Amino acid sequence: MTIESTDRTMELEQKLDLMSEQLDIVVAELREQRLRREQWQELISDLGPIASEAMGMANRELEAIQEWVEPADMLRLLRRILRNTNNIEEGMAQYESMMELMSDLAPLASEGFTKLLTTLNDYEQRGYFEFIGAGLGVVDRVVTGYSKEDVEALGDNVVNMLDIIKDLTQPEMLAMAERVLDIVQKQADATATDDQKAPGLFALVGKVRDPEIRRGLGRTLDTFKAVSAGDPDEVITIEANVTTESDNSTDDTPGGA
Repeated sequence: MTIESTDRTMELEQKLDLMSEQLDIVVAELREQRLRREQWQELISDLGPIASEAMGMANRELEAIQEWVEPADMLRLLRRILRNTNNIEEGMAQYESMMELMSDLAPLASEGFTKLLTTLNDYEQRGYFEFIGAGLGVVDRVVTGYSKEDVEALGDNVVNMLDIIKDLTQPEMLAMAERVLDIVQKQADATATDDQKAPGLFALVGKVRDPEIRRGLGRTLDTFKAVSAGDPDEVITIEANVTTESDNSTDDTPGGA
């Protein structure tokens, strides 16, 4: 055998080996395709009954609503859903954010609700609700006891009433009221413990000689006179005159009695 024939034989063997490798690749590819085809056919055979049942159910449901829904309406709705896919996605994102916020705020809301219950319980123990109930009872009595005209008349005189209350809350008025109440209380206590008989007429006349008694009687009578006249300035003028006259009479009274 010559060298040339030997080289040709080796070249043929190499080509046969290459063809064998390529055939192996083709066979493996064909085998894989056949396996995929078998799997796909098996999947189709498995999904066939399910798809048939789904189609039957869909047909039954569509037949049930065909009186109210037209295929064109469903297609229009589907197109609208597809057209607003981005909006739907944004809405879902906002919903998820809101759910996360509610999850974060849940402990704070629970703590606030517990604090609210504690505060309401404290108010109930202090009697706030009983006071409010009593106040509502007073309001109910006012509503049932007064007519609309009475309330309107009250509203017309509210300013005058507030002026009177303002005057009564002045320090000098409060001091005078406190002094009067103190004197009345002392007189009531003295009357309760005093077993003496009522003073006679001459005893009363003798007490009138006291400058303080005359000053008090003069102020009282002049006050009644000024009040009946309706001139508050006159009360002040009369009281000043009574004070001057009482001082003068005190100096003229022998022994001050």
